[in-house]
Amino acid sequence: MRTHKIAAIPGDGIGTEVIAAGLEVLKTAAARDGGFTLDVETFPWGTDYYLEHGRMMPEDALETLKPFDAIYFGSAGDPRVPDHVSLWGLRLAICQPFDQYANVRPARLLPGIEGPLRGVTDLDWVIVRENTEGEYAGAGGRVHQGHPEEVGMDVAVFTRAGVERVQRFAFELARTRPAKHLTLVTKSNAQRHGMVMWDEVFAAIKGDYPDVETDKVLVDAMTTRMVLKPETLDVIVATNLHADILSDLAAALSGSLGIAPTANLNPEARYPSMFEPIHGSAFDIMGQGIANPVGAFWSAVMMLENLGEARAAANLMQAIERYTGAGEDMPRDLGGQATTKQVTQAVIARLEGRND
Repeated sequence: MRTHKIAAIPGDGIGTEVIAAGLEVLKTAAARDGGFTLDVETFPWGTDYYLEHGRMMPEDALETLKPFDAIYFGSAGDPRVPDHVSLWGLRLAICQPFDQYANVRPARLLPGIEGPLRGVTDLDWVIVRENTEGEYAGAGGRVHQGHPEEVGMDVAVFTRAGVERVQRFAFELARTRPAKHLTLVTKSNAQRHGMVMWDEVFAAIKGDYPDVETDKVLVDAMTTRMVLKPETLDVIVATNLHADILSDLAAALSGSLGIAPTANLNPEARYPSMFEPIHGSAFDIMGQGIANPVGAFWSAVMMLENLGEARAAANLMQAIERYTGAGEDMPRDLGGQATTKQVTQAVIARLEGRND
């Protein structure tokens, strides 16, 4: 029997609640499949760890994580600590050293969920976000702090190698989908160096993928296209910042941030990839037992796919879709009153073949 080592990092806020729910669902998925087991170790890193130790995770955290097959991550962020401290101390401190350069964020209308776009019943996108450089490279600094002449700089760093590899990843993904269509998003009319390089790399490599139809659009125009012409989009590739913003819009248009998944991939598998729901720590509802765990479940589907457990992934996705399609006991962000526990039990029941 196959065994996959999973590092669970619930993190902050509702991350602890949805990751616990996700692990329960994953245990059921493995039991139903019968061909593999999950060896899960949970790490209590995050803001509580920071307040006790002065850092979000131990100094040797990356060495600890490296032998694992995948990382199942909750969220980073807590009002007690500045957001840039928690993000750079935990999530980005894993993504960048582990070269998880392809951030993949599907967005589609699941059965039974009505999005905010009137008359739109078939929304199915995948946003590919460059995940290790660009606007979040971390280059920059502040000088003359506290004085009127204070300067703060964040420098967007784009390398040709980094741009080309994420674009090729997006092309390869697009050719696996029925529409075989890839849209490049930049802001090259105003940012005439890095963004123009993004355009030029795209033009140079698209001939290697003659089966994929392409177009490109400026990021501001993309926001209106997502709302007014969603049927014209399939796979979208963009920079770290642009895709970060667009994927939140995509999640909202597909019904709720609570259902949206993320995969932070190191496609060459030199390091473990990391899977997380998109919604963040949501401290306003922490501890109330009402967090929507579907985003964590869908992220678990992506993790199972990455581990090579396609059958178990398909079974779990079908259970999620049967749950949302039933239209009963939906969580609060989808118009219902179901608790985290109730949603979890409903998905497990369908995964086990009950309540179909």
